[in-house]
Amino acid sequence: MEGSIESRVSHEVENWLRWITRWRPATHHGRARLCRLCFGSPIIASAGLAVDVPHVVQHALSMRMKIVIDASVDEYTERNLPLLAHELNLSERRQSAQAYRPAEGLEPEFRGLDLDPQPAADAPYLFTFSELADLEPPVSPPAALKHAASDPASDPDPDEPSAAQNPFPPLTPEEKAALRVEIGLADEFATQVGRRICAQLRQQQPRLLAAIAEHVEPQVQALLADLESTLDSPLWPRNP
Repeated sequence: MEGSIESRVSHEVENWLRWITRWRPATHHGRARLCRLCFGSPIIASAGLAVDVPHVVQHALSMRMKIVIDASVDEYTERNLPLLAHELNLSERRQSAQAYRPAEGLEPEFRGLDLDPQPAADAPYLFTFSELADLEPPVSPPAALKHAASDPASDPDPDEPSAAQNPFPPLTPEEKAALRVEIGLADEFATQVGRRICAQLRQQQPRLLAAIAEHVEPQVQALLADLESTLDSPLWPRNP
């Protein structure tokens, strides 16, 4: 991703404006808890979407802005924070060993949402995406151990830790202290990027609110009208 933060925000806003024309309200999925990415988010507030806007619409914009923040912080880390960049690369190598990662490769509006809907008491799951994501892949013996198995004379010393047991050497106290400093610098840079994004979204707010009024509000009003026509209450007079 190239260009300034402001141009990246404008690019993602354009993507969101194109997506909002295809948005349709879902009637089959509920949430048991608040979304930590969207509830109380300064990004959503700066965009003017904090009140009377469906969560899915908020989430789509929030995740697109997260793309901007993540890309900017990644570039800053690669350029200026070598120790943190190295540790992140090791973490990616560990994660890549997982057998199945259902949360990867999703469109921005679906990232960060629950992998599975809330279970129903009379319809238990045979399996869930979350359970599949937690499965550990089968561990294959490293090449050195395969060679040792074929050559009894080269058996490793059982008292000596192998590369399979400790593939990543532990950090020294000095490296841990330096890593904490670099993490603090990355967090500070992410905060600065977030502030610039909020400032840019305030400028884009009229376009965002116009899109909500044109594409979202009519569908919400239609849902409310349909709900009102089908609800019945003992306090309401019945039609003859």
